[in-house]
Amino acid sequence: MKILYLTSEARPFIASGGLADVAGSLPKALCDLGHECRVVLPLYSDVKPEWREKMTFLCNFNVALAWRNQYCGVYTICYNGVTYYLLDNEYYFKRSGLYGYYDDAERFAFFSKAAVELINHIDYIPDVLHANDWETAMASVYLNKFYRHIPLFKGIRTMFTIHNIQYQGQFGMNIAWDVLGIPEYHQNVLEYDGCLNMMKAAIQESNIVTTVSPSYAREIHDPWFSHGLDGALYNKGDRVIGILNGIDVVSYDPSSDKDIYVNYSADSLDKKEDNRKALCAEMGIEYKKDTLLIGMVTRFASHKGLDLVRYIFDTLMQDNVSVVVLGSGEREYEDFFKEVHARYPGRVGLRLGFVPELSRKIYAGADVFLMPSKSEPCGLAQMVAARYGTLPIVRETGGLKDTIHDMGGENGNGFTFQTYNAHDMLGAIQRAEKLYQDKAAWKAAMRSAMSCDFSWGKSAKEYIAAYERIMKD
Repeated sequence: MKILYLTSEARPFIASGGLADVAGSLPKALCDLGHECRVVLPLYSDVKPEWREKMTFLCNFNVALAWRNQYCGVYTICYNGVTYYLLDNEYYFKRSGLYGYYDDAERFAFFSKAAVELINHIDYIPDVLHANDWETAMASVYLNKFYRHIPLFKGIRTMFTIHNIQYQGQFGMNIAWDVLGIPEYHQNVLEYDGCLNMMKAAIQESNIVTTVSPSYAREIHDPWFSHGLDGALYNKGDRVIGILNGIDVVSYDPSSDKDIYVNYSADSLDKKEDNRKALCAEMGIEYKKDTLLIGMVTRFASHKGLDLVRYIFDTLMQDNVSVVVLGSGEREYEDFFKEVHARYPGRVGLRLGFVPELSRKIYAGADVFLMPSKSEPCGLAQMVAARYGTLPIVRETGGLKDTIHDMGGENGNGFTFQTYNAHDMLGAIQRAEKLYQDKAAWKAAMRSAMSCDFSWGKSAKEYIAAYERIMKD
């Protein structure tokens, strides 16, 4: 089977979050199963020169977008057995960063249509066009409204994956024709709740909709989680399914990870303590063997559960714990962590920003990894932490519920709490503190977490089954 995978970011070329991890590992897993998956993404100016130098210019063509006729250059590179196409337009993508510009609607409408038009110019006719999140949501709209009459495109099926339903590509309806080039007689596809909604359009126009965990697929049918799109999802019926994300277990491997202080495995857990000691030194934490070291690597956003952390933080500091935090985002949370960092010297370590190497050191050096999210479509960090023997403490929502099971039950690999309540979270932390004092039991818990299979093998097969399902339509 041939899959053309559209994404706004993908490791190792460009990344801002979990989508890049998925786009950098799922296509390879599909190829490893004997299928052919090729990836399309924008050629941003932030793609590093060492990658640009390895790319080959393939072709160029023009993309009609309303009254515009925009240039699109195509560069290609093969990495880990996967072919990537990076689409070049300096007007849209020669900028710092990936998102957050006033014309993002136009930028990613261009990319979506260019990705469909690309099929006319390469020797590759996909069976499935697989789009991801609102930045590529218009691809299925353009395919259905402008390309279906061309024999080359008639048999192509479409899948749309929701990685986070909160970000839907919502704009005013006035841009439907002038920016997106959608004529008035097709604009009902875009309209939802009085505005233009790209994600709604993709849900309606795609053959099947997936999201990144089974629990999240159920949750987003509830108005509390859906951010207004529950109606569109209900209309899709059984064509909304959840497939759990995996992680790249080759990259995230404590026995070979070059970014951590000391390599170790489940058979050499004493070396994990060396990582703990080095992390404390780097983050300005007083090193004590009997003190539980809590790690957090997160975006500072309300849905990450940081209100819970803020509410009980002073109570938590009365316990025998230390905390290391890496992240950035909303000002109120940055100010909070700056304050407690100053108030608890030697016990709270803080680094603001996105530092991939330090995140891996926290995975390897912390004892537990805290993710108290209000909502979490899938989450990758809890799986990485478990692989590194750092026991996750999570709220049972979305993919956190699907991947982490409490140590009090069968197949325990972390600590969980159910309600969005600060003291329930504190109770889970204190259960971890208690177990941590029993070193033999703690080592057994670490080995249990490290033995979990979070690879893409099973999930990739579920994607293949979903592709095969829509090929029968």
